[in-house]
Amino acid sequence: IVALLLGGLAPTLSSQVEQRQLTETRTQLDTVRDALIGFTLINGRLPCPASGTSNGLESPVGTGVCTNFTDGFVPAVTLGLSGTSATGYIEDAWGNPFRYAVSSLDIVGPPIINNVFTTPSGISDAGITNLNPVDLIVCSEASANGNSCSVADSDLSLSTAAVIYSIGLNGSFGGTSTDETENPNPSSVDNDSVFVSHTPSPSSAPNGEFDDIVIWISPNIEKITGTSPEW
Repeated sequence: IVALLLGGLAPTLSSQVEQRQLTETRTQLDTVRDALIGFTLINGRLPCPASGTSNGLESPVGTGVCTNFTDGFVPAVTLGLSGTSATGYIEDAWGNPFRYAVSSLDIVGPPIINNVFTTPSGISDAGITNLNPVDLIVCSEASANGNSCSVADSDLSLSTAAVIYSIGLNGSFGGTSTDETENPNPSSVDNDSVFVSHTPSPSSAPNGEFDDIVIWISPNIEKITGTSPEW
């Protein structure tokens, strides 16, 4: 009888643990997004992603040309986030480092600014009306193109300054589905400008299992200081 009762409770407990992990991870993603926006307001630029060997620092420090524009990690040490691992990562509820991609948009002018979002003063010099980072795209399913959503009505964001995401419960081996391999992870070498976000799906879904949790930052976020809009 005890064994039967425990067996009946197991799915419920597992579901509760999974829900707690999801909630914790989403809260952490919101914290990271807030830290990135705060960093931008103070420094006039977004930080570069951390590399696999930069120990939580943006790579490189203080310059516009990032080493990992689309396949890096959250620069938790640069952002001053607590709870980092010994190697400088901030991790989701499953122990996977949070991933971070940032736009490498160049403005051809005037003015001419390369890597406008990560270059010191690049955002303010360009002005809010010129910030249109079409090189980072978020779709609701995998794309056949490296810089656009190729499936009809799958566009989620065509103007994205940065993408932050968790590779989810299956992150220890990396998602191998069509949708998950759009988001760089341990099993994927896809480091193009397209990312995928949608509700979780099982392995039986048309594009396979998906448990990534993806959020992004729009270039249209403004902070009003006096009478002047400031990104």
